[in-house]
Amino acid sequence: MPNDSSDSTIPKHVTLFASCMVDQLAPSVGESTVEVLEHLGVNVHFLNDQTCCGQPAFNSGFRSEAHPVAARFIELFEKTDGPIVVPSGSCAAMVRNYYVDLFRGDADLLRRAALVGDRVFELTEFISKYFGTSAISGELNASATYHKCCHLLREIGINEEPLDMLSNISGLEMTPLERADVCCGFGGAFSVKMPDISSAILDEKLDFIEATGASTVIAGDTGCVYQMQGGLRRRDSSVKVIHIAEALAKSIRNSSSTGASN
Repeated sequence: MPNDSSDSTIPKHVTLFASCMVDQLAPSVGESTVEVLEHLGVNVHFLNDQTCCGQPAFNSGFRSEAHPVAARFIELFEKTDGPIVVPSGSCAAMVRNYYVDLFRGDADLLRRAALVGDRVFELTEFISKYFGTSAISGELNASATYHKCCHLLREIGINEEPLDMLSNISGLEMTPLERADVCCGFGGAFSVKMPDISSAILDEKLDFIEATGASTVIAGDTGCVYQMQGGLRRRDSSVKVIHIAEALAKSIRNSSSTGASN
């Protein structure tokens, strides 16, 4: 994606879709997402009555339970205008790629889902598209590596853009992660249904992480963050795992503090 954008194409406001995991388990990721977007000059609107996109039930095979939840998502977000930004590739993929399957046979919901889905962007995808990967030039003194989350990579098609963003942060020493594009073993319901396989996949991922010598792992989906952090803690590792929104927001704060002190 290009690193320069025309001001005429840059959205002035977006609606934040926080996602269930962010809302319930990692509110700092949502706060960081807002901080990053506002730093870029974007006004962020939040629907207080937003809930789930239906992904957990859908992925578990409970289509009849997922249907009303997803329909509620459409009902809420179709009333907004402009881009809908979510700090999760898996949630973005659910709305954009799987509502067509969930709502098959219902022409009205299919049409409405397509209109909403066209406005849904994962956070780094949104930044790359409208501002470019060099839009954020903060400061973060840390050694880190980056895990490419499955849905963001394979379903949304975001590959090198987050790494390009991170490479623009002063003081952040990035070390390539071997097999960075291989699953961490979370996979939503997969980690619950097949815990032994999930753990084996995770162990391999953690071996590669520890081999980098990095102090921090950065990823773009909260589920992956919690999966890897849990495994590292069980190993008594000091390596921390953070969402890319948190890394970007912290770099912005650090840069602002440095500027204020000079």
